Amino acid sequence: MTDPAPGAVLRGAVDLSSLRNRPSTPAGAAPETSAPPVGEITSLVMDITDETFGEALELSRTVPVVVDLWAEWCGPCKQLSPILEKVVAELDGRLVLVKVDVDANPQLSQAFRAQSIPMVVALVGGQPVPLFTGAVPEQQVREVFAQLLQVAAQNGVTGRLAVNPAEGAGDTEAPAEPPLPPLHAEAYDAIEAGDYPRAIAAYEQALIENPRDADARAGLGQVRLLDRIQDADLQAARAAAAAAPTGIQEQSLVADLDLAGGHVEDAFGRLLELFAVLPADERAPVRERLLELFEVVGDADPRVLRARRSLASLLF
Repeated sequence: MTDPAPGAVLRGAVDLSSLRNRPSTPAGAAPETSAPPVGEITSLVMDITDETFGEALELSRTVPVVVDLWAEWCGPCKQLSPILEKVVAELDGRLVLVKVDVDANPQLSQAFRAQSIPMVVALVGGQPVPLFTGAVPEQQVREVFAQLLQVAAQNGVTGRLAVNPAEGAGDTEAPAEPPLPPLHAEAYDAIEAGDYPRAIAAYEQALIENPRDADARAGLGQVRLLDRIQDADLQAARAAAAAAPTGIQEQSLVADLDLAGGHVEDAFGRLLELFAVLPADERAPVRERLLELFEVVGDADPRVLRARRSLASLLF
């Protein structure tokens, strides 16, 4: 996890030039979509894609736009997103939150250099401002967003947006979600505090009490992954793996980093290739890591199904 530290000036480490211009509309034709009018939008939280990213860039000239890069299989992403939405709502239109599914939007994932997720960046006046990576506590999010507003003010972006009250008229309040089981709640609190060993212990205890607890099993795989990569340097890990092509620890760490960054097939492929060349009596740790990563992504994911078939063919 990186320390959140928006710079005092905008930094151009991310190249968004290829995403800046949307396809032009023929003369006389009505555009398929249009950016919300300045000063009014339909929601402070919205999904964007490779094709609609231009709208976020335009909005960032009025208010800072927070970009949440996430994936459906990413447990920490699901823990962080509600915190981001809550804090954005409290700021009453001074920030907008846009969400990017990295699996469905590879151009944006590449443009923002999303090596691991959740990754949160901002746009101010069309320029990127790095914020933080990983699930961070709510108070830390508030502090980062306060700094972001200061950076925006220094760059002349001080607008405020209002949500169109006509939108959502007649909506009924969503039913409250049932409370988490105590051990799951303990694990979530520990993850938010960055205490991954305590979260691992809570999930392990949940599985002792109920070995069929699928949520605990998936959560355990996710938090173990976070624990392994939290202090890892991707470039150093890749160099170590290149120097030790059959090193289980070195190859497994790069696979972890690849999967955390959304490069799921690369992670599986690396471990399957390693499994294939190792002697039979050395394969067990690689198989265990693969099975754990399968749990993180989810058994229904087609990439997991393909990798499971490949693993079975190597076993038999």
